[in-house]
Amino acid sequence: MKIISYNVNGIRAAVNKGFIEWLTSANPDIICLQEIKALKEQLDLNLFINAGYKYNYWFSAQKKGYSGVAILSKTEPNQVTYGTGIESMDFEGRNLRADFSGFSVMSLYLPSGTNDARLNHKLEYMDMFQDYINKLKKNIPKLIICGDYNICHQEIDIHNPKGLSNTSGFLPVERQWIDNFINSGFIDSFRYLNQGKQQYSWWSYRANARANNKGWRLDYAMVSKPLQENIKRAVILSEAMHSDHCPILLELKK
Repeated sequence: MKIISYNVNGIRAAVNKGFIEWLTSANPDIICLQEIKALKEQLDLNLFINAGYKYNYWFSAQKKGYSGVAILSKTEPNQVTYGTGIESMDFEGRNLRADFSGFSVMSLYLPSGTNDARLNHKLEYMDMFQDYINKLKKNIPKLIICGDYNICHQEIDIHNPKGLSNTSGFLPVERQWIDNFINSGFIDSFRYLNQGKQQYSWWSYRANARANNKGWRLDYAMVSKPLQENIKRAVILSEAMHSDHCPILLELKK
């Protein structure tokens, strides 16, 4: 079972940069997308169906050209849940879950804290999201939460930890939340299998950051502990160039 997560920073722009050809080549069973920046009716769904993803689900923000998540799958889920019931965030299209036999996959796009108001919004949502997941795991213990968490967890996950320690995405309060989230029963699949590897999944478009590898690891495939023995491979696919992020891949043993 191959699962990919990818913040595409606009699915229509990514398609114009060769996303469909890349997707066909990468050939995951499931792909979670974040920051789709489009409504379903703005997309040519045949592109995804012809690539092998007959089952595709889109949860867009009410604001056009903003946020939004999606899940594309080769097999039909038993159930799809749009949003979390957290009213203050669901209108931004940040959470979509597909339940399959034996496990569930969630596409998550946590907000960024670009200013004080948005940071407070982010921190409030993170607390509510943690409560939501604590309850959800009681009914769905085998849960994979893929997406752009907009947080670097450890110093190894960011190119300039000291210089960026007061920047949203690497604030102590955000890093502590990731700590607590993992301690609530999740495994950071990439770090679980790549303990000393310094690799990133996002680079600013400014100052030639990607070419100089001045990046951040913001994208995670968090796996709940009942699936720990199923984790086979977790890699960052940095060669994909359709976005300011790159995709991450999780492979599970059945």
